[in-house]
Amino acid sequence: MRRITFKLLGTGCVGLGIVGAFLPLLPSTIFFIMAAACFARSSPALEARILNHPVFGPPVIAWREHGAIPPKAKIIAVAGMAFGFAMFYWTSSPALWLSIVVGLFLVGCATYVLSRPSGPRQQAEEDCPDHL
Repeated sequence: MRRITFKLLGTGCVGLGIVGAFLPLLPSTIFFIMAAACFARSSPALEARILNHPVFGPPVIAWREHGAIPPKAKIIAVAGMAFGFAMFYWTSSPALWLSIVVGLFLVGCATYVLSRPSGPRQQAEEDCPDHL
């Protein structure tokens, strides 16, 4: 039952990742990362398909091995958050308290994204800062 549950969750994540590849405000990589994690517990063959995919495999591997987010992805993510907040504010005219709560949440998310290493080299420098 556990394997079936993880396989279904992984399949759903792949579906969301595919949709996210075509919709500008829905990220795709995070769904492929979650799908690979689910498939690691249910179907090594499906996990391998994601990891070996020419487009989605490298970011999943970079995240898995180094917790890395490429600079271009960071820019797109933060710009998407800013655009999303602007659309939220413009279309719904929320109360001040709600604007502040949503804004703080997005600032926290953006801070996390920007704080991640950009690749293996940056991770190695962070792990050993006094390498001079």
